[in-house]
Amino acid sequence: MSEFSGLYALWYREFKVFTRETSRVISSLVQPLMWLVIFGTGLGSVISLTGVPAGVNYQQFIYPGILCMTVLFGSLFFGLYIIMDKRVDLLKEVLVSPLSRTTIFFGKVLGGATDGTVQIILLMILGSLFFGIHFTLFSAIMSLVIVALLMVAIISLGLTIGSLMDSPEGFGLISSFVIFPLFFLSGALFPIKNLPAWLYSFVVVNPVSYAVDGLRTVILGAGTFGLLTDLAVIVAFDIIMILIGTWAFKRMKI
Repeated sequence: MSEFSGLYALWYREFKVFTRETSRVISSLVQPLMWLVIFGTGLGSVISLTGVPAGVNYQQFIYPGILCMTVLFGSLFFGLYIIMDKRVDLLKEVLVSPLSRTTIFFGKVLGGATDGTVQIILLMILGSLFFGIHFTLFSAIMSLVIVALLMVAIISLGLTIGSLMDSPEGFGLISSFVIFPLFFLSGALFPIKNLPAWLYSFVVVNPVSYAVDGLRTVILGAGTFGLLTDLAVIVAFDIIMILIGTWAFKRMKI
């Protein structure tokens, strides 16, 4: 088996598992829709936004952040499947194949990124139909590029944690300490302009902030850092997490 054939087989396996679990697809849409409808409408009734284009309400303002939240929660917990594969010895069967661990790692990453992209496309369609989000061809393509780059980094992070853990409980505990600061300190739910200096410093060093800002730039025209800066930071985050992830995967014990 060639490395490319193995990569395709691993990607196809992850994609087939995703498409066969209809409840998983539906549940992945319920949470972001609840945030948009309940949280967006509730807080939107009392929050007055400044520094955003006219006509953008709070629900639309947090829409890019909710897309990133979907990526965070879905992609990071993709590492949990590594632990489950260990328990049923599926991963052991894959690791004894002629494929390198790097190829196996990238097969998992591509499979997870494909699953996440399907979810994001569905949310983009729902955003256009029900939340007043207007996509152009450019904004739609760039939105998919940004979320795909973020997915690769977060899936790599999840696989890193999963490769180091032996129990779902341990994975859940560690991932909670990672995912909530990444989300709440990304500016997904609030404008980052005029923040206190101590809070702004946390937002600036959070790579997810640049994904949120990039989506706000292309969807709403309400970015802060600039699109090129956003892309540069996300790509750098990708490279770092891929290097760490492949290293952890090679050292993983079954």
